[in-house]
Amino acid sequence: MVTALTIAIPKGRISQELVPILRKIGIEPEPAFFDENSRQLQFACVNSPVSLIRVRSFDIATFVAFGAAHIGIAGLDVLMEFNYSDLYTPLNMNIGHCRLSLAQPVDLPEQDLARISHLRIATKYPHITSDYFAKLGIQAECIKLNGAMELAPKLGLANHIVDLVSSGATLKANGLKETKVIAEISSRLIVNRAAFKTRSGEMGELIEAFRTAVKEAA
Repeated sequence: MVTALTIAIPKGRISQELVPILRKIGIEPEPAFFDENSRQLQFACVNSPVSLIRVRSFDIATFVAFGAAHIGIAGLDVLMEFNYSDLYTPLNMNIGHCRLSLAQPVDLPEQDLARISHLRIATKYPHITSDYFAKLGIQAECIKLNGAMELAPKLGLANHIVDLVSSGATLKANGLKETKVIAEISSRLIVNRAAFKTRSGEMGELIEAFRTAVKEAA
């Protein structure tokens, strides 16, 4: 018996941006998907042989790379951080736009990156951060945090943070300023390479449907 294709989608704002695209390609989640009080994580789709799982955005790439989902929607930040070889990335979804940036307290003088050799940085992205600064000849001592990054400078954990920035309002509210954009980020369609080989027909059709819907939404 062939199992339904499973699509991993992120919780939160990206999920809301994604729903119109899903509907364009004929994927309508069951009502529980829209119930904000529901703790359900896996959802059937109305009139579509597709299953949706909704997980933390930072876990999407892992679910797809290890075959727990066939397809997923993941931010470029996650793909850059984990760099899984088992993932194929056929499409920029053109949603979830933000940037991965270096930030510091507003009252801390900006340093000339060409003249320093070491930075202590609190971040959820140690691999991206260390690789980026290594190319500049700077050793980045990364302190791994999964949240509340903005508290790190205030509490003396690190003078700098690397995190996602959208409007910049959270930085401003915590006395921080953006000083360097490391990467422009958007969400990407990702595919498990092994699953694509064994189910290339139906997965190829789904990818093309996504491509058409994204183009029409542009």
